[in-house]
Amino acid sequence: MGSSSEFEVDSRDQHLHNKVRLVRLVDSARIATTALALLMALSVLGVSANTLSVYDKTKISPELLDVFPSLWPDEFNIRPTVALVVGSAIVLVTNIVALCFSNIQTLRNKSTVHTSLTFAAPLIGVTAALIAIIFFYAVNASDDVDTFLSWTCRWRAVPMDVTPHWGTLCRQSEGGLVLSILLIPVEAAALGLAGYLLKVERYTSAYSNARKGSPALA
Repeated sequence: MGSSSEFEVDSRDQHLHNKVRLVRLVDSARIATTALALLMALSVLGVSANTLSVYDKTKISPELLDVFPSLWPDEFNIRPTVALVVGSAIVLVTNIVALCFSNIQTLRNKSTVHTSLTFAAPLIGVTAALIAIIFFYAVNASDDVDTFLSWTCRWRAVPMDVTPHWGTLCRQSEGGLVLSILLIPVEAAALGLAGYLLKVERYTSAYSNARKGSPALA
């Protein structure tokens, strides 16, 4: 029969094994959440940049306004859409860097940089998304100046055979806004997982070092 000390060793081995497995599970969840945020940011960037591109192609230069009617109002604020483009671009870049350090072993081995990016990427992401949404709603709340969302959705029922297609632009504006809002809880979840991961990693590392140095296990 095994001694009580052997049972203690087995118990400690199992505990360490469980913690290591938990670290891997949490890290996988964090990477998956980061990848989801990256895809969402890419979608926001795509639809928002497209609306800006359509605007640039269809707006009339001031010297031609007497000849051709303008499709866009005289007072038109594109800053909310620009804010979504900038915010999503920041989220995209930070998450690409974070995923590179998480999946490329040579970069992941740089533990200090990897740990910093684990927190920095979602923190920057949630901050950028939050600022973009706050700015969007602050400007879009105006009753005097139209934005992409207010103007295109106002005319979305009007059929257009050529660019700009108001209905399409309205859906793109709404989609970019919804995805930007959803980016906030996704990045917050990634940040929470990063914090929990660091906590479990520190505990596992300390427990493993203490176990290796224990006289009873020598």
